Amino acid sequence: MAEKTPTQQLAEKLLYKPAYVADKDADVKQKAHAFAEGYKKFLDNGKTEREVAAESEQMLKDAGYVEFDPKKTYQPGDKVYFVQFKKAVVASTIGTRSFEEGFRLVIAHIDSPRLDLRPNPLYEANHLSYFKTHYYGGIRKYQWGTMPLAIHGVFTRDDGTTVTVRVGEDEGDPVFCITDLLPHLGAEQNDRKLSEGIKAEELNVLIGSDAVEDADIKEAVKLNTLMLLHEKYGITEKEFMRAEIEITPAYKCRDVGFDRSMVGGYGHDDRVDAYPALMAEIETKDPVHTTVCVLTDKEEIGSDGVTGMQSMYVFHFMQLLCRAAGQDDILAFQNSVCLSADVTAAYDPSWAGAFEPQNGTYAGRGVAFFKYTGGGSKGSASDACAELVSDVTRMLDKGNVAWQIGELGRLDLGGGGTIAKYVANRGIPVLDIGVPVLSMHSPFEVIHKTDLYMAYRAFSLFNNAQ
Repeated sequence: MAEKTPTQQLAEKLLYKPAYVADKDADVKQKAHAFAEGYKKFLDNGKTEREVAAESEQMLKDAGYVEFDPKKTYQPGDKVYFVQFKKAVVASTIGTRSFEEGFRLVIAHIDSPRLDLRPNPLYEANHLSYFKTHYYGGIRKYQWGTMPLAIHGVFTRDDGTTVTVRVGEDEGDPVFCITDLLPHLGAEQNDRKLSEGIKAEELNVLIGSDAVEDADIKEAVKLNTLMLLHEKYGITEKEFMRAEIEITPAYKCRDVGFDRSMVGGYGHDDRVDAYPALMAEIETKDPVHTTVCVLTDKEEIGSDGVTGMQSMYVFHFMQLLCRAAGQDDILAFQNSVCLSADVTAAYDPSWAGAFEPQNGTYAGRGVAFFKYTGGGSKGSASDACAELVSDVTRMLDKGNVAWQIGELGRLDLGGGGTIAKYVANRGIPVLDIGVPVLSMHSPFEVIHKTDLYMAYRAFSLFNNAQ
């Protein structure tokens, strides 16, 4: 092999050449495939934030975590958790240093774009029964037609008891769907804008067609549907008014590609970051700084509400730990660091015009950082300082974790946000990090297994950093 010229040596030293993880490290590829098996089960078991919270709580209990007691003083190595109104989870491992020296937070969200039932959803039309829905989060409505759908959620009865509903996921379950026009009659629909291919008021879920055997009943199909629901769940139409019912795709996640290098499924945004964050927390044993893993809710609609990051539940937890130990929570916040773990759009060659290739993030190149999010002029973004970006990326370099950095897409085309600004508003430095996703916010998103594994490795290093 010819000796490299001085210019070639300088090029190697000065120029940055991104690489795909699996192309250069077969060992990482094998570990990523193994890690993805647990993730796929996690994704299938948790189609809603309630289900993910319940699954996560069980994993924490199995790992020896105990429920947080705000009046108790904890010792290094202790593992505690709590669940916020059954929709968000906070888990923590107590570090050897004082709380005043700062916490290490990793925060992901476990809600995903979906359809919710409206307060009065059930109706009958032309011998068919339907549910009316209201979309949750940023969906493209036309993507939700003509696919098998499942129903998840809870009803609360008049006596105060709660019944859980999960229909459409098991092999023998019926499924539901939103119908669409046949091409032969679609001429007028074809003239609509893509965003109105299926309008919000047309997102009606087909749920039945049989009628009760009584000619005097005007809504015989609707009544038959209610009779079936009452027989199985003990509910009446009134219970829908206070229920919490979500509609999700009915299929399970699957490996994608002949090489099985990717995973396709519903809910990668943001459970593809929540799972590695949770696994990294569970496997953290004797951290220097107290770790806090947060699986939060409501990110897709602005992080409002009592289970969203604009509320104080996470920060109250940190304050209570400090107060029980007789320490200053303001100092603790000032010395803390947070990774805001949320997905980003992977560069898609089929839709290359939506991206700026030099500043895109790519499936298979490792976990992705975003110094800022927002839209246009960095509007509504938390812009991380250079020192924080340097500290975190140097840590990953030393730990041999593949990472990349970029932006969501072309400037002025759109934008997006994360929970980072709500943490920064408490005086805690925060950096966005996450797994790139193809077809983000669709009912069938796609991620690369090596990116998932690199996220896990990154969170593990962060939790155990000095």
